[in-house]
Amino acid sequence: MHPALHHGIQYPTQAGSIRNGRSHLKSHSVSAVNLAQSSNSTTQGSEASIPRRKGAAHRKNLTTGVLMDHSPYTAVDRSISPHSSLERLSRTSSSSSGHNASSHLGHVYTLSADPRDWGTDLYLDAQEADDHIHNPSPVNEKHPLDPLALHGKGFNSSSSGFSKGKQRSCRPWDIMNRRGLANVGGMALLLLAILGLFAVYPVVIAIRNGAFGRSSIVRGVNGTGQVPVLGNWGLIDQDTPQEVRTIASYHNPDGPRLQLVFSDEFNQDGRSFYPGDDPYFEAENLHYWGTNDLEWYDPSAVTTRNGSLAITMSQADPELNYNLSYKSGMLTSWNKFCFTGGLIQASVMLPGAHNVIGLWPAVWTMGNLGRAGYGATLDGTWPYSYDSCDVGTLPNQTLNGFPEAATNSGFNEGPLSFLPGQRLSRCTCPGESHPGPTHDDGTFVGRSAPEIDIIEAQTTRREGSVSQSGQWGPFDFGYEWKNTSDVVTIYDADVSKLNTYRGAVYQEAASVVTQTNQDCYELGTGCFSVYGFEYKPGFNDAYITWISDGAPSWTLLSGAMGPDERVNISARSVSQEPMYIIMNLGMSFGFTNNVIDFDHLQFPATMLVDYIRVYQEPDALNIGCDPEGFPTADYINA
Repeated sequence: MHPALHHGIQYPTQAGSIRNGRSHLKSHSVSAVNLAQSSNSTTQGSEASIPRRKGAAHRKNLTTGVLMDHSPYTAVDRSISPHSSLERLSRTSSSSSGHNASSHLGHVYTLSADPRDWGTDLYLDAQEADDHIHNPSPVNEKHPLDPLALHGKGFNSSSSGFSKGKQRSCRPWDIMNRRGLANVGGMALLLLAILGLFAVYPVVIAIRNGAFGRSSIVRGVNGTGQVPVLGNWGLIDQDTPQEVRTIASYHNPDGPRLQLVFSDEFNQDGRSFYPGDDPYFEAENLHYWGTNDLEWYDPSAVTTRNGSLAITMSQADPELNYNLSYKSGMLTSWNKFCFTGGLIQASVMLPGAHNVIGLWPAVWTMGNLGRAGYGATLDGTWPYSYDSCDVGTLPNQTLNGFPEAATNSGFNEGPLSFLPGQRLSRCTCPGESHPGPTHDDGTFVGRSAPEIDIIEAQTTRREGSVSQSGQWGPFDFGYEWKNTSDVVTIYDADVSKLNTYRGAVYQEAASVVTQTNQDCYELGTGCFSVYGFEYKPGFNDAYITWISDGAPSWTLLSGAMGPDERVNISARSVSQEPMYIIMNLGMSFGFTNNVIDFDHLQFPATMLVDYIRVYQEPDALNIGCDPEGFPTADYINA
């Protein structure tokens, strides 16, 4: 059944089409008369009983005769409003008038309710008592803005029902009236009051109390007279004594005095070296697998106490220590502080006893392009110090099996080198990854991560000593670097001797072993001994002079690492790379010839460092990890 027949009522089902301005209802449309009769028979003339389509009302334009749908809440043109329609109907109909006509239309059509029947006039031209409060664009009280004027010049405002007063267009400044200015002014006064309370007033009080006197500005004295303790973050530690801020050269005592460029006295107890906690040093969190160490390096093992840096090795539960039985510390200044050339000193108390084998304490330096403990950064960079494009840069130092000496002059007449080849060599082609710079001929400068050791401490059952060495690549025939007296000086043959270890397939070591002060151990008298090296980078007049117990131990001139025609390699330079500092306490069978005296080692064992100081010649100052001639930052960050 059609929904309209549920109550016995029929409704128009389609609107007519408009042709030439007139309405022609289609043949299947129900006539208005039939609709009225059907309605009368069921509702007895009651207009309220006629159901309406939800959300809309049927309306008919009495001028054109067209049925139209309008929501009772939809704004329509005043020309077709219910009242104007009724007015036109009363003027044009001769058969109906007054109440009868209106009642008849109520049965035939569904008409929107007139808001004026509710006591409310909602038309745009109607003015209400509170319009001045919420009018969004008041022009002035005499000439309120006609909203319909916003429709444009072509809009017929005469039919809108507005008053015929003067109408004005909306201009940007029309929103400014006395009420708006009062609001903005009040907000501005409130803001000024807040600023005065929290900004101006404290300054006035501080000035009145004399907190900005000449001396207080310099010293940072607060209102109660307290002097702040500022962070000691300068390159030179404030605790470094003035009398040691210049020093005579160990290599050339008669030359210009060296100038202090960096120091850390470690006088502040309880320092943390976790990543980000210190501006120049960071403790590593890793296993040094490259040398098969027995310990895990943990930042918690590195701190400061009693005016010294303390690196402690202790026994640990393997289940809580990465399956390793020992925990220790490794502190580096990688990519934080580097220096090129000059003198580095470290005042150290070695761990344990001078006659118990097993511990491997070290203070050393490495080129910033390689990060100690991170094997990928060292592959093809360590221990090279080479700036030639020849077979020395190639894997195993050979090309198609030549030179033959590189295949049989190694350990037990085996291969000389297992190195993978110099990654950043002078042979690097344009466009390939390389940190630069370039030579005048356009070729790249050979770059690498060379190593120079201040000390690697070792012991026997009789005495303690330190190995002071430089690591080199590529390698000489049979690792036989030139150690003749014209290029090597040993200052005291009674305490210093050439190291019998000269290298292996992964490194060549130019090294001298020097006896230590046997008292300056943790289980000795507790004294500190000064170790270090002074060097000049490059070729020709380059050199390295090592210091042990505050005195020169030995010197290597660059000629000791000159070319070796037997394996077709060129000269290796004294490191020209920016060098960073490393301090660690390890333990490895590889360093002690498979002998570790666990029965007599005492844990925890601690290496103490009283200070680190770096000096350079006044006319050769070069600090920083990204120097102009040997940049590293872009390559590291790429």
